Amino acid sequence: MKKDTILKNITKETIRDLLKYFIGLEIDDFEFLDIEFEKIESKKTDILVKSNEKIIHIEFQSTNDYNMPIRMARYFLEIYSRFKDFDIYQYVLYIGKQKNYMKNSIFTNSFKYEYTLIDTKSIPCDRFLKVDKPEALILAILCDFEDKDAKEIIRNILLRLYQLSKNEDDFKKYLLMLEELSTSRDLKNIVKEEEMGLQYLKWEDLPSYEIGLEKGMEDGFQKGIQKGIQEGIQKGIQKGIQKGIQKGIQKGIQKGIQKGIQKGIQKGIQEGIQKGIQKGIQKGIQKGIQKGKNLAMKEIANKLIITFNDKQKVADILGIDEQTLNELLK
Repeated sequence: MKKDTILKNITKETIRDLLKYFIGLEIDDFEFLDIEFEKIESKKTDILVKSNEKIIHIEFQSTNDYNMPIRMARYFLEIYSRFKDFDIYQYVLYIGKQKNYMKNSIFTNSFKYEYTLIDTKSIPCDRFLKVDKPEALILAILCDFEDKDAKEIIRNILLRLYQLSKNEDDFKKYLLMLEELSTSRDLKNIVKEEEMGLQYLKWEDLPSYEIGLEKGMEDGFQKGIQKGIQEGIQKGIQKGIQKGIQKGIQKGIQKGIQKGIQKGIQKGIQEGIQKGIQKGIQKGIQKGIQKGKNLAMKEIANKLIITFNDKQKVADILGIDEQTLNELLK
């Protein structure tokens, strides 16, 4: 998957985050425009958005193109011909590894034109590291790490992607995107090294390394759920029988001698057992899931402690405080 395709897909999911953190522009309602400009070689823009009375045009550029001002001016004229009553905002986001040498304007005696050119390496990566969207988080790889260690930043991105991914397939998809975008910063080797460094999590089929998703977590969930269901059913049946007998006797007596104490007892027992089993299963499943999560979290925490030997850092990675971590490790 090429970088421009990745960025187009990411932008469709995170257009508000991209505009806010890269450009400093906040929008509410919007729609993507799918327009072909027949008079331009690149007939479609990378991103074209209509929001209220604004038209927002974005191009991603990974190399220095000295004809970029002409290309953007042609886009402007085509857009203006269709949306004369709208304010038009144009941006080029430069994601290349080389220093940017492109101009962002054309000035002659009879023609003046200008657009906004942004080098993503000038944007602090912290803006995207705090976003809880995997697609937006990936964009941090294109930004300025400032004085922070690249390995630490990339390790943070990988762990956050793992936490935010809905399933294994999503996680692998995000890693492929991250690896491709990392080539714009000459960081792909470090990304791969850090992926290898996550082997203690036993993730399966990581791109390029086939490292697996944590099997211990899955085993913990299964064992916890099974044990919880068994305990819940047993307690539920016992409680249901006792409660059913009591309700049956009371209900039978109240209905009178004519309907019989025996009938009330039998009906009460049946209703009590059914309700007790249902309630026991529900509690058992809930208890099992929670126990499974705790087992999995404890296993991951122990491995992170071995790796970093720093409880506070492990607590920060897992998103809990140190007291909760200590209780988890008991």
